[in-house]
Amino acid sequence: MSIRRLDPVLVDRIAAGEVIERPAAAVKELVENAIDAGAASIAVTIRAGGRELIRVVDDGIGMSPEDLALCVERHATSKLPDGDLFAIRSLGFRGEALPSIGSVARLSITTRQRDATQGCALVVEAGAKGAVRPAAAAPGTRIEVSDLFIFTPARLKFLKSDRAEAQAVSDMLRRLAIAHPEVRFSLEGEHAGAFDWPAEPIGSDGHLRRLGRALGRDFPENALPVETEREGVRLSGFAGLPTFHRGTSAGVHMAVNGRPVRDKLLLSAVRGAYADFVPSDRHPVLYLDVLCDPAVVDVNVHPAKSEVRFRDPALVRGLVVSSLKAALAGAGHRATTTGGARTLDAFRAVFSGGGFGNAGPAAIQRPNFGSVADWRMPEPAAPTQPMQAGFSDLAMPSADARAHLAEPPQDALDRPLGAARAQVHGTYIVAQTRDGMVIVDQHAAHERLVYERLKAERARTGIARQPMLLPEVVELDPVDADRLNAAASDLASLGLVIESFGPGAVLVREAPAAVAGGDLQGIVRDVADALAEHGDAGSLERRLDHVLATMACHNSVRAGRRLRPEEMDALLREMEATPNSGQCNHGRPTYVELKLSDIEKLFGRR
Repeated sequence: MSIRRLDPVLVDRIAAGEVIERPAAAVKELVENAIDAGAASIAVTIRAGGRELIRVVDDGIGMSPEDLALCVERHATSKLPDGDLFAIRSLGFRGEALPSIGSVARLSITTRQRDATQGCALVVEAGAKGAVRPAAAAPGTRIEVSDLFIFTPARLKFLKSDRAEAQAVSDMLRRLAIAHPEVRFSLEGEHAGAFDWPAEPIGSDGHLRRLGRALGRDFPENALPVETEREGVRLSGFAGLPTFHRGTSAGVHMAVNGRPVRDKLLLSAVRGAYADFVPSDRHPVLYLDVLCDPAVVDVNVHPAKSEVRFRDPALVRGLVVSSLKAALAGAGHRATTTGGARTLDAFRAVFSGGGFGNAGPAAIQRPNFGSVADWRMPEPAAPTQPMQAGFSDLAMPSADARAHLAEPPQDALDRPLGAARAQVHGTYIVAQTRDGMVIVDQHAAHERLVYERLKAERARTGIARQPMLLPEVVELDPVDADRLNAAASDLASLGLVIESFGPGAVLVREAPAAVAGGDLQGIVRDVADALAEHGDAGSLERRLDHVLATMACHNSVRAGRRLRPEEMDALLREMEATPNSGQCNHGRPTYVELKLSDIEKLFGRR
């Protein structure tokens, strides 16, 4: 068969397979064109997940009749005036979107320039372009795409349900809205999660308000500003506290010069920065924008322009990791505000669900707290045996209230974590602040403190070692023993000096001074497990940090240990002075704070 030149319409349909793979991709291309046109307001409407209708209306600069006729031609664009692919300052630049959409759907464009007296319109169907005709139109551009993929039925078979496609459109539009808070965005359509976000003033406050709409209203008060510059590359945005994490990476938003991306280099840098704080099966919530000269980043490496390539990837990755770690360290002991809210919700569930012991609604009469002025104490119900059984534990010495025997120092009440007042169940420290109370998990908190201390020692002078008076033999699986012996030099830098002691055993000669009095057998076995889990996949620093975290866990204050009042206060003060003490080594919060006003609401005082 001889070689022949393909039909232009067929060429456009092949291009559409790369650029317009689903309705969300078509919406993305159209919205990016609207942003490039200087629109201050963009309204998107979809029907049937975008298969039946996609409508994008903007108030941008609009097009002249001549530009309208040319914009649906293949590789026609106004965004490369000098043809330099390394000076791209717009979101779109290839000139493929409109002709590709027009080849697989019915495309209608109505536009008007701001200083024009009338608009113009054009229709493209199955790649066939109609004539440009006069039309009444508001300033800006209105594009309607109907019956997407009607001329390529095979493509329709690969689309998901209308709900899934609509949610993909919503997710894509939210990413663009996050990157451009100065633009008003709205979305309408079934299953799409309709929203209408007003334009925000340029600046960090406006951007944070937009992030609160997109990432949840709790995000602004749990976000840390990030603003760093190095060698001409600037990083700006907001990073969520480590304890403000989610089960998927949907809350990780990245952009390069205002272009939303899902770049592997940037995502790995985020994971590396949070690896010390967030569990491996959880993900942080953040938005970061890398701002740099367009000449040092190539945005033309992916059909959907969702990935980029930096001229100096090591510089960018290092900037992201160091900036995030600095922001998290600057947060000190802060934990998310949602911890206290979840605690209050648990109390409300008890009050609303009759959750005291086995007592049902008949045993506990709950007053209506609709109005404090109308509140009256209900007649007490006769106590029942199941209800008494629910309080049987209170007879046990579960709380150590020795700290309450003396009045707390007034200056301690003004501290972020307050003054210790009691220890409950040998595990939780209850502290009083000026406007509320704090509940601290003593084991989780001390575990983090020991870990940060070990890391600081390693970075400063090396971890202090303590020789064993009698070296301890630890018996292991032969594979684990070989793994430990192979990492002996790395472990020695962490203060754990071991040597082989025959098949399936190692001899511990020195241990870190901070953990020398702990369970060395358990420490060594857990270190072997940590090495098996991470192996050579992670960086050396990350593997060593994981080993340090294992050691810290063994040497921290255990749950069930009674603490003296001065020990509890000392723990609180050290938490306030230690970075990242708001979460333990496993990513769990070390404390929750309850405001007095919220507690009073539970009891109908407010």
